Amino acid sequence: MNKPPLIWTNVLLFATTFLCALILVPWYGITYGYGAAEWAAFIGLAFASGLSITAGYHRLWSHRTYKAHWSVRLLFALGGALALQNSALHWSSDHRIHHKHVDNNDKDPYSANMGFWYSHIGWMLREYQAHRYHDYQNVRDLQNEKIVMWQHKYYLPLLLLMNFGLPAFLGWLNGDVWAMLLMAGLLRLVVVHHCTFFINSLAHIWGKQPYTDKNTARDNGVLALFTYGEGYHNFHHIFENDYRNGILWWHYDPTKWLINALAWMGLASQRRVTPQERIERAKLQMQLKQTQDKLQQRSDHQELLEKLQQEYELLKHHLGEYYQAKKALLEAKRQQLCIKQLRSQVQELKQDLLIRQKSWQLLIAGN
Repeated sequence: MNKPPLIWTNVLLFATTFLCALILVPWYGITYGYGAAEWAAFIGLAFASGLSITAGYHRLWSHRTYKAHWSVRLLFALGGALALQNSALHWSSDHRIHHKHVDNNDKDPYSANMGFWYSHIGWMLREYQAHRYHDYQNVRDLQNEKIVMWQHKYYLPLLLLMNFGLPAFLGWLNGDVWAMLLMAGLLRLVVVHHCTFFINSLAHIWGKQPYTDKNTARDNGVLALFTYGEGYHNFHHIFENDYRNGILWWHYDPTKWLINALAWMGLASQRRVTPQERIERAKLQMQLKQTQDKLQQRSDHQELLEKLQQEYELLKHHLGEYYQAKKALLEAKRQQLCIKQLRSQVQELKQDLLIRQKSWQLLIAGN
């Protein structure tokens, strides 16, 4: 089978930037050295461009998980040009198709089932016609946003301004244009490129599946460190409309922290959050399925499966009761009703639920 023709613009872009970063950056460092200003600019612009992709392209525009002030959207548009990953319109179109057809080799633009290389970068190097979309019918909502369309129209001059003009200006201020171009421009670009690409590749093959196994997405805390919090990918693929990826307080998710900070300043609003009951039910169902699969290997599996199913139904019942009581308590608070009895009921149900959860954990851990 003949492979589709190469997209030479992309091939030259990725090959040239990677090789120059591999050769020129260390050569200049050994020959002339880099100062604190270059390192600070490298880190600062890496976060600016990376977070523009995760908080802007991904969670704001692709999934509409919150709303942002026009000034924030403008900064994300400029930061997206700095990241050099195509316009927000095009990026969001590809990403929505990915979620709609995840792991479908014929429709998912960067299907993980096509292998690591393909999902990481290969899908951008050839004219895979089934994966090239130019009508943008699935992002009609974004076509009504002036900032998104402005960035899409002027993407080429914006990427030149942000990737050459900005580092050169910082270098002029610091007295070493070449050092800044290499560190804050070139090396930063290559690092952010591949950290972002890891979400399409590594996040679909390395990690755990605590919420769903209906797709290849994985949760990986280590990967979250390099992807501005996007490493909790199994959660994201089942709850894509949640503005968070790392839902626990100790999860490293600077994208979530940025959105929260913007909300605190009045620059973001309407943050969408998945009800905790749905999250707990998804986790419980996956734990049941994974334990059932392990028990199938044992000779006494039938009796153990029945016990497991009984414990699962009991825990699910307690889970429903607890969250139903919590909803009733919240509604009573809103209506300024007497809440003393309801609060006591919620506490009792919480204790019952904790006991059932402990029993459940002991059961699945023992099998």
